[in-house]
Amino acid sequence: MAKKPSTTRAAGPKTPRPAAPKKAGKKSSAPTATTKRAAPQAAGAGSPSAAPKVYTLDVFLLSGPITRAFARKNKTVSRTILVRGDQTLNQLHEAIFAAFDRDDPHMYEFQMGKGPMDPDGPRYVLPGAADDDSGAPVAGTVDATTLDAVGLEVGRQFGYWFDFGDDWHHQVGVEAVEDGPGTGTYPRVVKRVGESLPQYLGEEDEG
Repeated sequence: MAKKPSTTRAAGPKTPRPAAPKKAGKKSSAPTATTKRAAPQAAGAGSPSAAPKVYTLDVFLLSGPITRAFARKNKTVSRTILVRGDQTLNQLHEAIFAAFDRDDPHMYEFQMGKGPMDPDGPRYVLPGAADDDSGAPVAGTVDATTLDAVGLEVGRQFGYWFDFGDDWHHQVGVEAVEDGPGTGTYPRVVKRVGESLPQYLGEEDEG
């Protein structure tokens, strides 16, 4: 008889609410590299013989160009996503992008400090921003770093920042970690709370 996968699950994380409405800012632009630095080391999934874990991640929208009417109607906006440990942070980004029904790509990064949006914590960035030294230290690139490589545990929270102009900030919480490799398609959305806000203010009035 097959061995039952072990499961670790969080005990009732607090539910963040969308922050106060924010006026849409200037569309994002690439960060400027001022000093050449060594390229971040590519992060793998650890031992090639180990089966990847399966992570249950709760992605909460914290702030962005949110209207007051939307915030009143949607006290919480979140998406729960299952992702395998051998998949990259870039694949997690693509899943979040689709889960919130966005259609216009922008720069983004994952922030792995002591909590979401820790300005001093290590961050994982796009390959073109690997030499950027204008902020917190770059720990790696999103295309070369897997979920298993960043040492996620139940209860861990980290930040996802999308569009450096409009500043869509998200909190990603690790709800559960299970033995993999799992079955079906990954990443996949298994729960949606709240509506998806239009990516740009004014779009809800169009069409």
